[in-house]
Amino acid sequence: MLDIIKAIILGIIEGVTEFLPISSTGHLYLADEFIKLNESTAFINMFMVVIQLGAILAVLVLYFNKLNPWGPRKTSLERHQTWVLWLKVIVAVLPSIIVGLPLNDWMDAHLTNWQVIATTLIIYGILFIIIEAYNRHQRPRFDNLKRLPMSMAVWIGLFQVLAMVPGTSRSGATILGGILLGTSRYVATEFSFFLAIPTMFGASSLKVLKYFLHGNHFTGSQLIVLFTGVIVSFMVAYLSIKFLLRYIRNNDFKLFGWYRIILGLIVIGYFGFFR
Repeated sequence: MLDIIKAIILGIIEGVTEFLPISSTGHLYLADEFIKLNESTAFINMFMVVIQLGAILAVLVLYFNKLNPWGPRKTSLERHQTWVLWLKVIVAVLPSIIVGLPLNDWMDAHLTNWQVIATTLIIYGILFIIIEAYNRHQRPRFDNLKRLPMSMAVWIGLFQVLAMVPGTSRSGATILGGILLGTSRYVATEFSFFLAIPTMFGASSLKVLKYFLHGNHFTGSQLIVLFTGVIVSFMVAYLSIKFLLRYIRNNDFKLFGWYRIILGLIVIGYFGFFR
């Protein structure tokens, strides 16, 4: 019962932080210090990644019509545009596959620590503040996702590779990349949502595969804990996405930049002086 409560809390943290540019990894790493599941290390590491599936489901539910190329009410042009959107997403995710698969284990072993997480939280927080200040009087070149060139999708995908470093934030790297390349905040954010679908599904599948290949299996209680985390993550991510889309219509990302800096300093303070 206690692990189910912990899974609910971790699912809330994942749902809130996955699509906000504040690093779900950084938050879950910090939460693991205080809310540790009473399970094996292998299960915990897998759980922390697989609960992202709930966040993926939230995107698919919210954008089902936009992402469904077989929608009965869509014209042939709209179906074509939907397929083009998926092609852009697939092309954009290729850099993460090419770089991520060979380096995944090395990254987990050498970079998942509080020093790296705190550093990336602060660095990208500062970048958000600087870039938003610079762009304050700039007019975006791309304010419609349909007009986003394929080459731009590739460049945003390259920015996503940066998110392999823990604490960077996948959404943070892709949104920041999109803004730097001339997209509006809304376009950068939406494309980041869509890019998350194959990226996070692939990461979750890889974690589960490795979990079984190392001789592990799920007990009944573990399945309940995992299912609870995924469902809670879905519900909270659904609300988090709707909040972010409303927020960026009239606000920039500076607030998230300051939040990242404060969180990074908290991580340094806790792990460097109190742990």
